[in-house]
Amino acid sequence: MSDENPIVAYLAGDTSVSLSPAELAEMEKIRIALADGAAWVEPVASLEQRIIEAVAADVAATPSRAAETSTPPSQPATVTHIAHHRSRRMRYSIIGIAAAVVLAVGLAVGLAVALSGPGSRTVAYSASLTGTQLEPSASGTAQLNRTQSGWRIHVKATGLPRRDNGDYYEAWLKNPAGVIVPIGTFNEGADVTLWAGVPPSTFPTLTITRQTVGGGPASSGQVVLVGTTQPDE
Repeated sequence: MSDENPIVAYLAGDTSVSLSPAELAEMEKIRIALADGAAWVEPVASLEQRIIEAVAADVAATPSRAAETSTPPSQPATVTHIAHHRSRRMRYSIIGIAAAVVLAVGLAVGLAVALSGPGSRTVAYSASLTGTQLEPSASGTAQLNRTQSGWRIHVKATGLPRRDNGDYYEAWLKNPAGVIVPIGTFNEGADVTLWAGVPPSTFPTLTITRQTVGGGPASSGQVVLVGTTQPDE
């Protein structure tokens, strides 16, 4: 029988090892997380060395295990052997904890990068909105933040008359090819929260149109505010 730890063997790909249902459930979560390439983004270069130095300092400050377990020559040799075994096991445990901390930090950094999208750490965009000929006195701002559910878009606009009784405003994101995606409707623009399922990185133009119930799902083309989103630094 192999002396390899069954948990380590499972994480290495050997699914035939004997584990309890609870252990299997936990190991499967870890295995999936480790299989994600984003989890292996390297943390800052100095982090691992700082953790190792901290562990080494802690071990150095611990009273000598040999002094604690020293035995008279008359005592059986097995007592000293057990003490050495326990000391070695403690050192392995400390090293394991340090490795786990380094891995956890790598996972956290990797998840942060994964949430921000491929090739970019930016998770927020903003835009200045300008009124068109239909509403020349209108203006506003938009803040776009990425969440697990999609892009939360907060719009603050002035100079737009309130629309009721079947009339309303609708917001859209548009890509360079002219494809538009609706991101929500509202009656007045002072404090509006919208949601988008497409990113502003590929749909950078934000427009707001005047719409009327019964006019169909398409844009009316009556744009009253327009702006281009930019990534926040």
